[in-house]
Amino acid sequence: MGRMLFIVNPRAGKAQIRSHFLDIVDIFVKAGWNVEVHTTQEPLDAMNTARQRGEDADLLVCSGGDGTLSETISGMVYLDRPPVLGYIPAGSTNDFASSLRIPSNMAKAAENVVSGKPMAVDIGHFCRERNFVYVAGFGMFTEVSYMTPQEKKNLLGHQAYMLEGMKSLTNIKSYTMTLEAEEMTLEGDFVFGMVTNTTSVGGFKGLVAKDVALNDGLFEVLMIRMPRTAMELKNILTSMIQKEEQSEYVCRFKTSRLRMTFTEPVDWVLDGEFGGSRTQVEIQNLTERIRIITPADF
Repeated sequence: MGRMLFIVNPRAGKAQIRSHFLDIVDIFVKAGWNVEVHTTQEPLDAMNTARQRGEDADLLVCSGGDGTLSETISGMVYLDRPPVLGYIPAGSTNDFASSLRIPSNMAKAAENVVSGKPMAVDIGHFCRERNFVYVAGFGMFTEVSYMTPQEKKNLLGHQAYMLEGMKSLTNIKSYTMTLEAEEMTLEGDFVFGMVTNTTSVGGFKGLVAKDVALNDGLFEVLMIRMPRTAMELKNILTSMIQKEEQSEYVCRFKTSRLRMTFTEPVDWVLDGEFGGSRTQVEIQNLTERIRIITPADF
């Protein structure tokens, strides 16, 4: 069928691919692919490999967590003719794979690569220099999302996740900022901001809107203002748990492009990885930029 470039992060998800690797390659070979394997050696290796060698492949497949997928796609964005992408989740969260209903079982995910159908998805362009696949965020939840064990998330649900991020007013750091988008302008002190293209973040579905389309050219934006009293904090938690679209403290909207200006440097997280500390951020939606293989019935 052609040449496949298979980029593998052997350390992702407690190195779980090691016990499945031969079965996965066998599935690809039996389907007629000429498989070339590259194991990542350092941060950004997946991105550089996809960028330098991706156009020579008829199909590019990556295996790893959300960070590996993000790196691979970030490299593919630079290609004039990016190949179709297959993905075998091997991380601990796998938010984007869940959004696309790609199987968590690695052998079944490999079968999906050879039997599924390509779907074009949107990609985020961050500050004209980096890309993200499904989330760019700042503030109190960004660390909690990726530090909370999945077992605890599954047991307690996203309400406990909210409480973990807002234990008390004294622990909350706020950021004075202005957000500008075609749809609206926001000003004030915010404790959290998130720009997403996914159905879950950090393993939680409660943080994002219900009507998410991964190829509509729009991001889902969530902004949470700084609570001034314990009662306001309680109201924010209630608003989030009840998934209210708008409140005095919580703002949700969709946009294809936005700019945020802060009065001090703010740390950002892109797809679970550190995205830099910045006083000004511009985010643009690259509509249907990458084709990724999803289940045939997706």
